Amino acid sequence: MAMPRAALRTGIFLRLLGAVWLQTPPRQDFWMLPDNVTVITGEDVVLKCGVRARQGHVQWVKDGFVLGPNPQIPGFPRYHMTGDPDQGEFHLHISKVDISDDAEFECQVSRSETSPELISPRISVTVLVPPKAIQMNPEVGSLVTWVAGEEYSVTCTSSDSKPEAEISFHQDTWLLPDVFPYTNPGSQEKFVTTEATVRVTPRPSDNGKLLACEVINPAMKEPLKSSFTMNILFPPGPPVIEWPGQLEGKAKAGQNLELLCVSRGGNPLATLQWLKNGKVISTVWETDHKQALARSLLPLTIQPEDNGAQLSCEAQNSVSPEVQEHVITLHITFPPSAIIILGSTSLEENKTTTFSCYTKSSNPGVLLRWWLGWRELIPTDVTVTDGLHGGRVTMSNVTYTVRRADNGLMLTCEAFSEAFAKETLKKSVTLNVKYPIQRLWIESFPEGEIFRAGNYIRLLCLATGGNPDPSLSWCKDKKPVVEPKSATEQRSRSSVEKSGNTFTRELVLKLDPSDNQAIYTCKTTSNCKATNDQASASTKFHVQFPPINVTISANTSVLRPGDSVKLTCVSLSSNPPANLSWEKEGERLQGVPFKHKPSRFRGSEASGSIFLHVSSQDHGHRVICKANSPELQETVSAFYRLQVLYPPKFLDDQVLKVEAQEHGGALFPISVSANPAPEFFNWSFQGSKLSPDGGPRHRILPGGALKLWNLTKGDGGEYRLLCQNAEGVNETIIRLDIHYPPTIRTIQDLTEVDIGGSAEILCIVDANPVLPDMFRWERLGEEEQEMEDMEQISQGLTGRLQIHRATLEQAGPYQCIVDNGIAPPARAVSQLIVRFAPEVEHPQPLTKVAAAGDRSSSATLHCRARGVPNVVFTWAKNGVPLDLQDPRYTEHTYHQGPVHSSVLTIANVTAAQDYALFTCTATNNLGADHTDIQIVSISRPDPPKGLRVTNITHHSVGLEWKAGFDGGLEQRFRVRYEAPETPGYLYVDVFPPQATTFTVEGLRPFTLYHFSLLATNALGDSDLADRGVRLPVTTIDMEESSEKTEDQSPTETELPQWFLLPILFALGVLLLLSNASCIGYVFWRQKYRRRSSEGTKEEKTEEGSEARAGNEYEESRSSGRNAPSTTESSAEMEPYYHSMKDFSPKLLPTLEEEPQHQGLWHHEYEEVAGAGPLYDEVERLYPPYTSGAWRAPYRGAQMGEWPRGAYEELGRIYDLVPEDLPGEGQDYLPFNLQGELV
Repeated sequence: MAMPRAALRTGIFLRLLGAVWLQTPPRQDFWMLPDNVTVITGEDVVLKCGVRARQGHVQWVKDGFVLGPNPQIPGFPRYHMTGDPDQGEFHLHISKVDISDDAEFECQVSRSETSPELISPRISVTVLVPPKAIQMNPEVGSLVTWVAGEEYSVTCTSSDSKPEAEISFHQDTWLLPDVFPYTNPGSQEKFVTTEATVRVTPRPSDNGKLLACEVINPAMKEPLKSSFTMNILFPPGPPVIEWPGQLEGKAKAGQNLELLCVSRGGNPLATLQWLKNGKVISTVWETDHKQALARSLLPLTIQPEDNGAQLSCEAQNSVSPEVQEHVITLHITFPPSAIIILGSTSLEENKTTTFSCYTKSSNPGVLLRWWLGWRELIPTDVTVTDGLHGGRVTMSNVTYTVRRADNGLMLTCEAFSEAFAKETLKKSVTLNVKYPIQRLWIESFPEGEIFRAGNYIRLLCLATGGNPDPSLSWCKDKKPVVEPKSATEQRSRSSVEKSGNTFTRELVLKLDPSDNQAIYTCKTTSNCKATNDQASASTKFHVQFPPINVTISANTSVLRPGDSVKLTCVSLSSNPPANLSWEKEGERLQGVPFKHKPSRFRGSEASGSIFLHVSSQDHGHRVICKANSPELQETVSAFYRLQVLYPPKFLDDQVLKVEAQEHGGALFPISVSANPAPEFFNWSFQGSKLSPDGGPRHRILPGGALKLWNLTKGDGGEYRLLCQNAEGVNETIIRLDIHYPPTIRTIQDLTEVDIGGSAEILCIVDANPVLPDMFRWERLGEEEQEMEDMEQISQGLTGRLQIHRATLEQAGPYQCIVDNGIAPPARAVSQLIVRFAPEVEHPQPLTKVAAAGDRSSSATLHCRARGVPNVVFTWAKNGVPLDLQDPRYTEHTYHQGPVHSSVLTIANVTAAQDYALFTCTATNNLGADHTDIQIVSISRPDPPKGLRVTNITHHSVGLEWKAGFDGGLEQRFRVRYEAPETPGYLYVDVFPPQATTFTVEGLRPFTLYHFSLLATNALGDSDLADRGVRLPVTTIDMEESSEKTEDQSPTETELPQWFLLPILFALGVLLLLSNASCIGYVFWRQKYRRRSSEGTKEEKTEEGSEARAGNEYEESRSSGRNAPSTTESSAEMEPYYHSMKDFSPKLLPTLEEEPQHQGLWHHEYEEVAGAGPLYDEVERLYPPYTSGAWRAPYRGAQMGEWPRGAYEELGRIYDLVPEDLPGEGQDYLPFNLQGELV
């Protein structure tokens, strides 16, 4: 029993132990631990942590800071835990790692009831940060200029990296050694800045290559590089001159060379220049950077003086230690510049002479040879000496005896050398061997031929043989024939001409009387008187010529009227003899028979006489003697002018009257005949002698004419002229007539006449000349006035304007204009005053003036009348004369020509005393007139008047009206119209509010509308215009408009006559249908009106005059006295006025507010002056009577006219009322506007 119990206990214990074991949870532990991580900034990293049988909270710790169990890890937006918690994955994911994540992390699990807390080993997150930038000194990307061979330092800096960077330098593809790096702390903790320096000695081959800094860091996949370009300065290579040909420096004079100098390499490229003998001759060069060379092309023309010269090309740049050059010594071959032959080449026949020949300097020297024609001469001796520019001079002499056959042969000295084998160097002269001529003769006309003077003849002298060429000359009667001075000379002589062995000289003569029987000789010498054995030939000829000259002489030089004179005529030599004849002023005279005798040039002279009796008329006449040659048919004439002494004599063309203008000048011409000329001219005026030396306003001109200036009227009259010479005295009288512009002496300033009477305006002037129609009258005014009903009369110096049955229209200024052709015309104005009874201007049948009856306002009444003479105004209230002594009344009267005005100001207006009818009466001695003005309280406006249509289109209607009394407040207008098939009325407010014209838009085409108009102000609306009349207007049809456009086409289509019958039938049917529709429409309108008349009482009142609406619209006729209305009050009340917009108080209407259509007539209203100084206002209303533009004083005096614009700018007392009401309610009206009800 014990065993089973023990076994049972053991079993129970085991069971209990198993149950306890099964109910005890497993302990939590790590199944994955985090490891150290290295990450590049900007990448994501995951720290892994695995927990088995997790019972506590898992969290991560960063550098001892607990991040918390929340998987989103508040405060660390880039941190969050990932993985499957059910699988025990609690990984920490860090997005876009930065340097702040470079820390130690550990994974922790909090304790539980059965498990202690777990803490993983600390791991490190190492963050790699690449360098932010690379900086170099010199600057990255720059062009750094260094000099080859010198040492330079280059620094490269890599900033803010982790870990430190490795820096290396590359010069092109070559890694530079000896780099010295060192590190510094970065701009932030854990950052490192690395800097490295290297020493560089550049070479010329480094020019244009890169020097790079390369940075390597574990945080970078590729090395980071920066570089700059090296600009290495180094000297150029030596210059090289490229010489044409194989021998350097060898050239010929005159040769044009182009020498090229080239220097290769160098930075910058070389600067080249050319020098000759140390002097710069060219500084022009060019560079070729592609081939890295500099070249200079020197164009050079070789001269003999360049022989032995030093030509060099120099090259250098900014880093050249010294100038490099290429020098060439020039060796120039040049021929002699000239060959000279000495000795006379003009020799006598058979004479022996010596010639010398020498050359200028040449290199090398030359040999000389002599030639005469084609025959070589043997030189006598030859010498060689040193010459210029390193050359040689050669000289050769030869002796020779000349003969006649040598004449004209070439004597040549020739120079030759192997250096000048292709050139011919020689000098030649021509030998001139002198010997005598062989024959001389003249070719001329046949002997005994007769010529006339003026003819041209030709003589030819010929000679053969002789050297030098014979110098032929012509002689006339042993005197040389003179060479002509110009081509226009009548005689000419040509030069000697040669043809083979024959010489000729031509003489062309224009024959004159001296050539008659003259001997012409041709000689070989210029001495015409020589008689030696010189060769010569002679000829002569016979010449006919008219008289050389004709002269006339008188037996006395002093002649007076009645004397006799003998004139003798002599005709000098002529061949054949001439005949004489006499003439005087075209009349042939009979003289004494003439005689002949021998004369010059072997001709004949003729002479004859004539006797004459002279008078004063013969003075200046010419007596002509003519010598005629019948055979030659030529006449030579001469005249003798008769000089007859006689006293002054005034001619028939003497001016006896001179006309001149006032303030102008006058010239008295003199036409007098006298011999001798008059010694003096004595002028006198009104018995006073005028000074011969002149005066302030006169001068006696040479010749006796009198000149006057600055003439006045007193200078007119008779001027006496006394003319005298040695033979006697004579006188004449000249009258001066002064013309001057008109001057008005008398004209009436004012001419008064009663209306219907007659008047005459006189205009008396002083003028010269006096013309029959020099008076003209004009009526002054703004517009041109007709004067057909007036009579203008001109009588001498008096002009008359006669007015019959004077009317008011004829009153005004009249201008008398007088024009006698002398500027300026005279003008004067006379005023015609037409006396008439006063006429008071009635703007409307009853003028209203609105004023608030609160004892604080004032009202101004204007009364204006026209009348002559002056008008006196009186005022009455309700028919009782007004006591103007009452201090509440102030009256001012103004007179402006025929216009008179009275302004009555009533202060402290009250309804009880001043709401009354005031009468203004204007009186003068011809009659009286009056007008009524009513003062009323502020009220609704009166209805507008004269509503009419101005324009109709298919979609609009234009309206126009006249404003009524505005009730003392600013009024507006509203158009009411009725459209068919539309219930009620449509309203349109007029804009601008005060406009009196308006166009209603948006209408339908071909539609009947009815239009009405009303006015409104702050107190309410007026009745409809024109007693409620409705204007029927039908808009234009659109088809009608298109038809008008189509009608403008000039083309028409003609239809056949048979086609017209169906068209006419269709038109008849349409006409019947349209009539039926019109009748139906009329019945429908009447039925509709009966229905509408059953409405409210207010509607009946509003449409009380609708019965007239069916009538066609007729334009209302206006009396022409309408004027814009206004109100008047004192300026002190303006601030208390408020807006009356949309305000319609329920007040009982006053008498003046009754609708106009209820009475028999309606009022029109006069505008009243506004605030401001009283006199200034009246002065503005009535423009000055004496203004620059003349106005007819009575033009607006008729009752049907009212001066427009008279009250244009008057201030309205309610113009300043605002548009909005204060908030007192709909029926609020300020007390000062309520007035007192009457």
